[in-house]
Amino acid sequence: MPLSHPRRSALSEQVIAALRAQITSGEWPVGSRIPTEPELVGQLGVARNTVREAVRALAHNGLLAIRQGSGTYVVATSELAGVMHRRFADADPGHVAELRSTLEASAARLAARRRTGKDLRQLDTLLLRREEAWASGAAEPFVAADATFHLAVVAASHNDVLTALYADLSEVLRDWLRDDVGQELTPETHMDHARLLDAIRAGDAATAAEEAAAYPFACRPGRVSPPSGG
Repeated sequence: MPLSHPRRSALSEQVIAALRAQITSGEWPVGSRIPTEPELVGQLGVARNTVREAVRALAHNGLLAIRQGSGTYVVATSELAGVMHRRFADADPGHVAELRSTLEASAARLAARRRTGKDLRQLDTLLLRREEAWASGAAEPFVAADATFHLAVVAASHNDVLTALYADLSEVLRDWLRDDVGQELTPETHMDHARLLDAIRAGDAATAAEEAAAYPFACRPGRVSPPSGG
């Protein structure tokens, strides 16, 4: 439905809010290309300059990336996620692995204690989807499915702050996994997550944390090493 036509500044804010809603709702997932400028003009019923201004504002905030000759892509689901992605895009891969290990181990420990039946059903579904993505041989669908499974594990902790922080870091973590997996899926990069889910299901917090902590360091032996004990 076309938007109303108040004064220019308010209209621009309306368009920004409408585009942001498409991103935050998942209608335009991370990695997807958004509709072209003429398509957005037609959908929203506003001038081309207004659409262009809104897209540039969201690109400046880190939610969109404008790639000349290719289109405009979603790169983050919130302004904070965009800041995180820009800030840590060139971080040491070993440091990213350590961060992921720390966050996921803590979340898995809590998930083993707090998971609900609904959480377990969702994790069962997402683990199956992850294995199907692996079997397809396509790296990008596997990265997406793996990231979705791990986010669900964190969400099962029922710690809203931890879940929000992990979600804001999710594209940084996806970039790390994408780089670690490479263009082709190989046996060396596959990790069986069944033990993690079994530990969460059994309420075994220590094993769940141990399994989750090990994954970031096991995708490609020799690439990064787990932190030494202290």
